[in-house]
Amino acid sequence: MQKMSKHPIKSVLLALLSLFVFNAKSMAQDLGHHAHSQEMHHEEEKLDVSGEIFGHVSDSYDWHLFTIGHTHVSVPLPVILYNTTHAKMDVFMSSAFHHGHEAHAGYEMYVENGKQKLRSLDQSSFIDISITKNVLCLFLSIIILWFLMTGVAKKYKQHGAHKAPTGFQNALEPVIGFIQDNVAKPNLGAKYLKFMPLLLSIFFFIWINNLLGLLPFGFNLTGNIAVTLVLAMVFFVVMLANSNKYFWGHIFNPPGVPLGIKFILVPIEILSNLLIKPAALAIRLFANIFAGHTIILSIILLIFIFSALSKVAGVAFIPVSVGFAIFMFFLELLVAAIQAFIFTNLTAVFIGQAIEEHHHDDDHGHH
Repeated sequence: MQKMSKHPIKSVLLALLSLFVFNAKSMAQDLGHHAHSQEMHHEEEKLDVSGEIFGHVSDSYDWHLFTIGHTHVSVPLPVILYNTTHAKMDVFMSSAFHHGHEAHAGYEMYVENGKQKLRSLDQSSFIDISITKNVLCLFLSIIILWFLMTGVAKKYKQHGAHKAPTGFQNALEPVIGFIQDNVAKPNLGAKYLKFMPLLLSIFFFIWINNLLGLLPFGFNLTGNIAVTLVLAMVFFVVMLANSNKYFWGHIFNPPGVPLGIKFILVPIEILSNLLIKPAALAIRLFANIFAGHTIILSIILLIFIFSALSKVAGVAFIPVSVGFAIFMFFLELLVAAIQAFIFTNLTAVFIGQAIEEHHHDDDHGHH
């Protein structure tokens, strides 16, 4: 029994290690090919480190998989543009641009600061609703979340809550219990059941997308500020919809504060509750995930930076770079769960403050 319990851990560690090595190899091949092509065509031009990093973590109109020799293997994604000037819809695959070398349907693709962008040739305005790499990641995470949660819910309906859990149910039950006992109950009190679906959805959505960003050919959905802002807005709307009069009373008329101080305190409370809280949630998640991907890419790029100085230095730095990158990869696995927990916990804390009931005993004690 003791030997059998160790095998799953070893298998998971070996799988994660091979996953990272494959991911690093794919990125290194792509970066190395770019560096080599720059050396061949522009010997004096230096490797664009920021362009390479932002090119890998930014959204794109195709899903780059890997590079074999001089061939880039990628999956083209649908480009959907509504031209407001000519009142028409243009739908085609991103492969029509031939990696930005050709224009199509009156549009052309260009790269700015490592990020793919589109513009019309006749300067007409348009609305871009394309299925980009991040949108594809969003759909994939929703599908995974849907099948995962509905499958577990179906088992509970069939067998009840008293039968021993199996499969994914066995894996998710401790996580759900942890969110309930350590996040929902302490912060939301007797009303915790009302907000459990929201908290669990936020936690698993962020966690799944954080993990998808670490896979080979991975995405960077939670490292996109627009996505984290939408998540923060969901929390913000729920908080406002469930807030009570005592919450607003503490904002616009803080109790036990002299009138002169209220003119200073009220604007601070308004900014804190209506702007700083959702902004802090969005920026915290975005910054941590984006920084993690950037650090891993930067460590891998150090190989090519040192090789530009000296081939010997580049080869000698490979073990150091790979070692640091492996360490950061496993650290990011931990950060993926921690950031999902922090966002969920702060959501519960802020909602708990908005729904907290007025206690007369506390007022008497304060006076």
